[in-house]
Amino acid sequence: MPTLIVFCHLRWDFVFQRPQHLMTRLAEHYQILFVEEPVHSEGPAHLQKTTVAPNITVCRPHTPIQNTWGFHDDQLPTMQRLLADLVPEGERPVVWFYTPMALPLLQGFNPSLVVYDCMDELAAFKNPPKQLLQRESALLNIADLVFTGGPSLYEAKKDRHANAHCFSSSVDAKHFRKALDASISHPDQAHIAGPRLGFYGVIDERFDTELVRQMAAAHPEWQIVLVGPVVKIDPAELPRADNVHYMGQRNYDELPKFLAGWDVCLLPFAMNDSTKFISPTKVLEYMAAEKLSVSTPITDVKVPYGDVVAIASTADEYIAACERMLAASEDEKAKLIERMRDIVANTSWDKTAGRMHELISTTAPGKARSAAAAVLEAGTAARVSPLPVAQKSAA
Repeated sequence: MPTLIVFCHLRWDFVFQRPQHLMTRLAEHYQILFVEEPVHSEGPAHLQKTTVAPNITVCRPHTPIQNTWGFHDDQLPTMQRLLADLVPEGERPVVWFYTPMALPLLQGFNPSLVVYDCMDELAAFKNPPKQLLQRESALLNIADLVFTGGPSLYEAKKDRHANAHCFSSSVDAKHFRKALDASISHPDQAHIAGPRLGFYGVIDERFDTELVRQMAAAHPEWQIVLVGPVVKIDPAELPRADNVHYMGQRNYDELPKFLAGWDVCLLPFAMNDSTKFISPTKVLEYMAAEKLSVSTPITDVKVPYGDVVAIASTADEYIAACERMLAASEDEKAKLIERMRDIVANTSWDKTAGRMHELISTTAPGKARSAAAAVLEAGTAARVSPLPVAQKSAA
């Protein structure tokens, strides 16, 4: 079974999303080595390996290097040494990037194919690394295959790579259909009266805190349930009211239980640079649970799903749309649910992963250059010297 090395800016045990969905399915065809960003640890640097699923090993580098985060240039020489023995000498793995910041680590491998799965426009997020855009340009030059997480990202990348393919967010319909049974509603929300309007996901700069604050104020009887970690924003900025309930980060298996007890599902994304290219996975998960939902005008929601998801641009419009969804008749709900079923029936993570595997298997590695040349370009783009040849490590 060939090896697939994944460099990812998201931890495996963070919110279960695109990387985890795809890798758990691609593990039918590859031994997956999922390399996370390093964490700070006192003592000698070492590589922690954890088997999280059949054919999937998470590799978490521990280094004593302080005051850095992510695949920082100061971390890369140490990481090279830690990863030097990751695959047997002579093996040519597929190397898959979720973040261009890890590109210099390609030097340690002789890849059979290089894949860039661009799931987000990371440069538009809060506090991006200064080298990100230059390093992405290098990765686009080196990659044999480029996947994008939605139509907006595809439009942004298609003219920068001749072998780019759009793979929008998909859905594990069987998992989220569990929410059709209202009796499984999560016990942690049992004390919260209805109607419940819910959201799950990362609460960060993409989340419209002011919109939720206005919703809570306009309808004190609405109970707004927010499930997910708060990241990169000051908790003091979050809306606080008796009818806003923060449930914290939950595991993937719990999500249908929360959905089962919600009357309307929310996609309250802020309209800013960080959301310009997003393709929210949860929109299809809400549909699989057959829940009515309301979104701000995110392009990758509005264009394909505007006939089934209520779209609202202002706070007043958003509140009015939630009112309509709560008041929808059984006939109105039935028509929307029929459309949801049609959409969900035509997409799945199984199909997406299968098509990606097919492309990997049939793409000739002609565009990718040698690992040394890749690192040279990445180093130049990042304004750092190419990394030294990695030495064998006993870690």
